[in-house]
Amino acid sequence: MRSVIGEILPLSVAIAIGPLAIIAAVLMLLSPQARRTSSGFLVGWVIGITVAVVSFTLLSVMLPEQDSGSTSPVVGVVKLVLGGLLLVVAALQWRNRPAEGEKAELPKWMSAIDSMTAGKALGLGFLLAAVNPKNLLLAASAGVIIGSAALSFRQASVVVTIYVVLAACTVLIPVFAYLFASARISSPLDELGTWLVDNSNVIMAVLFLVLGVAMIGKGISTF
Repeated sequence: MRSVIGEILPLSVAIAIGPLAIIAAVLMLLSPQARRTSSGFLVGWVIGITVAVVSFTLLSVMLPEQDSGSTSPVVGVVKLVLGGLLLVVAALQWRNRPAEGEKAELPKWMSAIDSMTAGKALGLGFLLAAVNPKNLLLAASAGVIIGSAALSFRQASVVVTIYVVLAACTVLIPVFAYLFASARISSPLDELGTWLVDNSNVIMAVLFLVLGVAMIGKGISTF
């Protein structure tokens, strides 16, 4: 089980430092309805991460195994494909980074955060976690690793819980910090949001590159 945890840690970290969710959470914490919208967003974010990784874990359990109990070539091919897709995402992130001296633009939907209700914030959190293509790819990678590891139900539950908590921590921590010390963290949150907007593409490009190479290596090792 420990080896599986080690394999899924980088994937959970990749979701955790994904800029869209953090920026959305920061904007909500700076909005008039900060407590309601940020809490709703956090709930939706956690549910979305959980649903995605559990779904792919269950699907990967259905992949055929060899009689010896070792991982089948099908799992290896899946890992190679996922690794290739991660490299493609890395290239796209690098290509879309802002030019030197150019400011990155926020998605248009973020302009509606100030007037967002708690229910809409929950739905947004779920969509960003479970439907966002980048997070979905990471969840698929984690699900294949967990589902192909022949873990017991209890062990798989522990691994999934660790994955979800780590993936959600960068939204969970600011929301809880705001609930208990809103006056102290408003300025740091604003600075964090600005830094993430300017540097998110480069950060994610490097991260997806590393994850893609690692996943391809895992796929090759199954043959």
